[in-house]
Amino acid sequence: MTFFSGFCLHNESELFGDYLDMWRENPYVVAGFSYGAIKALEYTLSATRRIDRLLLLSPAWFVDKERRFIKQQTIFYRKDPTRYRQTFYRNVAYPSNIDLSSYAIESPVEDLQALLTYPWPKEKLEAVAGKGVRIETYLGAKDRIINAEAAHEFFKAYSTSHLFKPFGHLLR
Repeated sequence: MTFFSGFCLHNESELFGDYLDMWRENPYVVAGFSYGAIKALEYTLSATRRIDRLLLLSPAWFVDKERRFIKQQTIFYRKDPTRYRQTFYRNVAYPSNIDLSSYAIESPVEDLQALLTYPWPKEKLEAVAGKGVRIETYLGAKDRIINAEAAHEFFKAYSTSHLFKPFGHLLR
């Protein structure tokens, strides 16, 4: 399995054992968490090797956000990246109290801008599905990062989409 990490995170795939363990030894599976879901889609789209399954774990879906929100997030991150990340990690972990410090890394503001402005083009999802790749999306209804219910409505047209009511962004 090829895994792509989320914004300001690395090696967090172990947090998703319930979703990934059965696929870890499968070279034909690509997965990504949050910002990593965008990277996983782009990788799968351009891959020349065989890929059977694309797993999107809490994809960074901000299509419904206004420009003002995106601008504010960028300003806050530039002003105090440490404080921004601390708040971000709490929101990612909610409703659990999982300590994400062992997975924490610094990421450039350009990564934040990329994930906040990614349009999730339906043509790309259709192209991936057209390659015979099965797309699965996993979302938590108590997500404090994205509007999971709106994302679920979008992704269910292109994937098998699961919305878990009691879970947040970490799908716990």
